[in-house]
Order: sequence, then structure tokens, then C-alpha cells
Amino acid sequence: MRCSAIPLCFAAAVLLCAPLAWAHRSADQPPDAKQLAELEARAASATPRDQPWLYAQLVHSMTDVATAQFQAGQDQQAESTLRQAQTYAGRIRVSLLHGAKRLQRAEILVRHTAFRLRQLMLGASLLDRPTLEATIRQLNQVQSEMLNQVLVR
Repeated sequence: MRCSAIPLCFAAAVLLCAPLAWAHRSADQPPDAKQLAELEARAASATPRDQPWLYAQLVHSMTDVATAQFQAGQDQQAESTLRQAQTYAGRIRVSLLHGAKRLQRAEILVRHTAFRLRQLMLGASLLDRPTLEATIRQLNQVQSEMLNQVLVR
């Protein structure tokens, strides 16, 4: 009886982990322009309570795109992408005034995004650092405001 339970548990584990492995593989590639546009449209048309989470996802995705652009040597495009991410980070701040759902998850995502930008800045050229520093500074401010609201609840 015990021997038949082991293969069954193994099969169940494989079936449960398969979607996670697929999600991890697809997360290695930055989103394309169509995916960013769809996410931007969803965030813009969402209720004010849902916007912080959607804009946090958008900023995170744009950071992935900027990282890929820096690695490909497309510094001008990467700086432009980071400036757009700064705009969306500002929209997170504005949408915090209306209360928010999933605020703790959004705060964690913004913190993770800022961490990844700090990692990127370690290998960036001196010309690229001001934009990276400004984006990190803004994300840290947004993350701090989000954390304050999470703790007040």
C-alpha cells in the first residue's frame, strides 16, 4: 500500500509544479510592446482602488524591458523606458489617495523592482546612472508611502 502512494504523490507534485515552471520560464523574457500596452490600458481603465497594483506591475514590467535594453546596448531606449516607469510610479502615488486593494502585494513588488534597479546600476555606465538613481529614488518614495498605508490599516 505504501509503495503505491509514493508514485501517486510524485505525479501530483509534478502536475502541481508544472504551471509554476512555465510561469518562471515566461518571466525570464521581458514583455513586448503589445503586453505593455495592454497592461497600461488595464491600469488606466481600472478603478482607483485597483490602480496601484496594476501600475506596480507595469513599472515592474518596464524595468524588465529597460534591463534587457541596457544589456543589448540600447541605452537611449532604456532611459526612455525608465522615464516612462517614473511616470507610472507617480501615478501609483496619486492612486494611493483613493485607498487601494492588494496594497501590500504592490508594495512588495515596488520594493523588489527598486532592488533590481539597484543591481542594474552596479554594472551601468556613469552616463546611465542619473536616470537609474532618479527612478530608484522615486520608487523608494512610493514604496515608503505604500508601506505607511499598509501599516496604518
